[in-house]
Amino acid sequence: MPVARQSRIWPSGGVHLWPSGGTSRAHSHPRGHLVYAAGGVLSIHTERGTWIVPANRIAWIPAQSVHHHRAHGETDMRIVFLPPSLARLAPAHPAVLLASGLAREVLLTLTGTRRLDRGARARLHRVLVDELREAHEQPTHLPEPRDDRLRAVARILDDNPADNSPLAVLGQRVGAGARTLSRLFHDELGMTFYEWRTQLRIGHALVLLAEGHDTTRVAHACGWANPSSFIAAFTAIVGTTPGRHRTSRVERD
Repeated sequence: MPVARQSRIWPSGGVHLWPSGGTSRAHSHPRGHLVYAAGGVLSIHTERGTWIVPANRIAWIPAQSVHHHRAHGETDMRIVFLPPSLARLAPAHPAVLLASGLAREVLLTLTGTRRLDRGARARLHRVLVDELREAHEQPTHLPEPRDDRLRAVARILDDNPADNSPLAVLGQRVGAGARTLSRLFHDELGMTFYEWRTQLRIGHALVLLAEGHDTTRVAHACGWANPSSFIAAFTAIVGTTPGRHRTSRVERD
């Protein structure tokens, strides 16, 4: 298991520099914390599912939530622990929030090399939480199926996100009818099969972009017939085009 090449940890936060493919062990913290990828892309895995955290998002992990991280591309992971008085203002569940420019700069300051006294750190924590409370939760969450048949479908598409088989064909492969699977996607995951598959594909696309692949190759590898349809789907979920996402990531790295 690749481990962090460099880590700096202090009571209120930390920095981990991960190689591509670096993965932490499943763990939890007694305090809730914010996670940001100043470079690269992170995926955060919990029993509720997987969250993808590109560079324009900040993840929130509540206290005692068991999770592990995985780095996609060389990843500069920043962590800020929140005091209980501020943590109670955050969601009660793991979430990914849109990161404003101010929120990113505050988080980078809190995890940078500048020395901050206790009062300055407290004020910056408050600004950061105020910014994130104004942000909407972002649709980069891929819920974890519980039903064995849904898990089987998920494995097929996770192994090959370019698989364009309709639900009926996938159902034949896992021993369930299309109607049954459609109902399970709705009842268990709260979305249609096509919405779930799009989320899965966007997650794979973020990983491939972090690894340096171009837009056309990523589009085809993730199941889109042409780059323009991929760009439209990516922009609708991530909030920027694949090209701009790659450029902004390279500039920060």
